[in-house]
Amino acid sequence: MNIFTLITLLIVVAALFAYLNTKLLKLPDAIGIMVVSLGFSLVLIGINAVQPAWFALVRQTVSGIDFEKALFDVMLSFLLFAGAFHTDAAKLRVEKRSVMLFAFVGVLLSTGLVGTGLYYIALSLGLTIPYALCLLFGALISPTDPIAVLGILAKFKLPESVKLNIVGESLFNDGVGVVVFASIYRIVLNGTDSVSAGEIARLFIIEAGGGIIFGLLLGYLMYRLLRSINHYQTEVIITVAGVMGGYLLAHELHVSGPLAMVVAGLLVGDHTARQDAMSQKTEEYIDKFWELIDGILNALLFVLIGVELLIIDFQREHWIIYLLVILLVLISRYLAILIPFTLARRWLDLDNKAPVMLTWGGLRGGLSIAMALSIDNSLPQKAIIVTITYSVVLFSVIVQGLTMERLIRKLYPTEKP
Repeated sequence: MNIFTLITLLIVVAALFAYLNTKLLKLPDAIGIMVVSLGFSLVLIGINAVQPAWFALVRQTVSGIDFEKALFDVMLSFLLFAGAFHTDAAKLRVEKRSVMLFAFVGVLLSTGLVGTGLYYIALSLGLTIPYALCLLFGALISPTDPIAVLGILAKFKLPESVKLNIVGESLFNDGVGVVVFASIYRIVLNGTDSVSAGEIARLFIIEAGGGIIFGLLLGYLMYRLLRSINHYQTEVIITVAGVMGGYLLAHELHVSGPLAMVVAGLLVGDHTARQDAMSQKTEEYIDKFWELIDGILNALLFVLIGVELLIIDFQREHWIIYLLVILLVLISRYLAILIPFTLARRWLDLDNKAPVMLTWGGLRGGLSIAMALSIDNSLPQKAIIVTITYSVVLFSVIVQGLTMERLIRKLYPTEKP
């Protein structure tokens, strides 16, 4: 199947699922599309008993989709830039201490807690998963996904500080998580003897710090170009070129592309920068363009997550580890928020309910699945890491996502929509 046919099929399926959700389920877009997609996958699995040949063809088609490349090389740059572009940078700056604390320290803490917990859970169940690989899982499951929760948060009036921390932390910890994952992955592939702690620290500083600096330069360049003309068609193209070219150049420079996209998006989308660089007409077109790109790619992403069920090989005998790791990830997330929150409490503008909200609102998504799928097939434990990851993501998006409204009403009953 050629690439155009595959993209066409995905767009058609995404449009159909989005229509069914809007017409019937009326759930937040990302969650609703994923629920419909999962239901579709389960129906196909049921059809396997009747028409195995047809199911095999569908499964082969889905197997031909490189989820990792689709997300890392195409979707991620657009999704992160769009999310950052539509985030109020001025308000986010007020929360910068807590956002950076949770995004950097929180990811590192969560990685260690989840990795160590998985190692001992596996041992207790008679499974052998090397500690370095357990830490790798901790790194890939720790980043939270801002996309799925944005639609839910938009419906309810949370305290602004809590909402900004959920969104801001998610934008930054995606980039941090990718860097941590890449650093630990080197240890998994090459062994601890060939990779020193100093080298890992240097790699992290170069990747993360370089990504932030590159993002500032890229955002400033885009701002100057937008400011120098008044032609909305060209200005829309400039933002697209900045995202695509910038992400490619970040890869060549070996700095974090995700962090660069977040920083560039925040800079270009800043209210002051908009007023100075864009006419009202240009701002409206750029806003709508990136809103549509965000919506289309998110629909595709959650369709892909749903249909991945067709090719992920769950083992019935491992159901207990799936449940235990889901619980482990939630506890680790809570501790990774609570510990820095407690230590830095006097400097943070957050109430005591924030750790619970940040824990349950920290949904996992496609990035975790993509990182799990990127693990080399030669590692015998890859299959179980992928299935555990998928289990956590399913629970996160569906269970946490669908109960978010109830939690918001319980924690903040005085806040009105």
